Amino acid sequence: MSEGAQAVERWLAWRYLATRQREGFVSFIAVFSMIGVALGVATLIVVLSVMGGFRDTLIGRLIGMNGHVVVSTRGGSLEATPELLAALRQFPGVRAVRPTLERQALVQVNGQTRGAVIRGVRPEDLLSLPIVTKNIVLGELGAFGTRPGVVIGERLRVSLNVRMGDKVTLVTHSLNESGTIAPRYSDYELLASFLSKRYEFDSALVFLPLTMLQDDLDLDHRTVSSIDLDLDDPAEAPQVAEAIRKQLHRDDLKIADWQTLNARFVGALQVEKVMMFIILTLIVLVAAMNVVASFTMLVRVKRGSIAILRTMGASPGTIVRAFFMSAAAVGLIGTLAGTGLGLLVVANIKTLADLFGRLAGGGSGSWIEVEFITSAPAQVNWGEVLAVISIAVVFSLAAAAYPAWRSARVEPVEGLRHE
Repeated sequence: MSEGAQAVERWLAWRYLATRQREGFVSFIAVFSMIGVALGVATLIVVLSVMGGFRDTLIGRLIGMNGHVVVSTRGGSLEATPELLAALRQFPGVRAVRPTLERQALVQVNGQTRGAVIRGVRPEDLLSLPIVTKNIVLGELGAFGTRPGVVIGERLRVSLNVRMGDKVTLVTHSLNESGTIAPRYSDYELLASFLSKRYEFDSALVFLPLTMLQDDLDLDHRTVSSIDLDLDDPAEAPQVAEAIRKQLHRDDLKIADWQTLNARFVGALQVEKVMMFIILTLIVLVAAMNVVASFTMLVRVKRGSIAILRTMGASPGTIVRAFFMSAAAVGLIGTLAGTGLGLLVVANIKTLADLFGRLAGGGSGSWIEVEFITSAPAQVNWGEVLAVISIAVVFSLAAAAYPAWRSARVEPVEGLRHE
């Protein structure tokens, strides 16, 4: 095709987009179709980015207190021998190995009692947990392990009305020689509190030095309830867990990765993400249908012009390409504008989230729950952005194809008859 013919087709496409008297209503619909495509694309990008950041935040808090791979036994007690710990450290991708002893207990302070989960950890392991170290509200962790002291969730501290330095009594249980259960009381000093912004941790979790908890429970210093493994890449947890199963060959061990332990939760997030993508894609589809409707109407309005062009020697292909470029331009410009708008909103999501937080918080005392939502970072996944753009482009080109095909079926005689 010559350069002149291409220039004519582009000129025709532009003329079809221009508003003129009786065709103005059609062009008005086309403009709003373009706005619809832009809003649909922007909404998809913003929602997927926010959901991606929200998902990562949730999973980070979900596995932040636990290992990416958890090694335990079916009997409940595991002997963490130096040989076992060394063997676990040798697996590729394992960054840290943390023996953990966990028990149910009661916490008593000033006549008040709350149920809690006490977790014995080594001081260096507690200091390696960013979800704790970066969220200390009161006190400090420097004395943890040097003297009998505990670190508890901030919600639990507030519910017990306990202050730094106060004595906290932990009530555990043990079996007597006769087989009966007897309570055990141990006093600890409150060293610090943390606010992870996950309710079950902040309202019930108590950290103790591992050896002190083992002594309180009359356990050997090798006895733990589990060994948590931190990995360089949490996504590799299933592969690492499978490698451990194959190489250790120990039937008494239960080896689970965080995805398996939280399968319902992770699966629900994934299903929600897919369904949201499908639902929001319908917005773009509806806008594309408007493009079909508006340019099909335009073809009917322009039948006389098409007939004149055909009698002047324009080929059906020229008419088709002109209408196709005109209709496709609406979708493509809308896609480009929507992508820019979506990325702009994502880049400023923190400002919008703060505004929403102030309006939703409203001094009602629920700021922690609101802040958990509004502080979730929007994470742009460029693969998802490209998928959104591709879907919008496909819808736009598909929407442009039908009115272009209709324009080629206008017969010159019929077109001139209605003029």
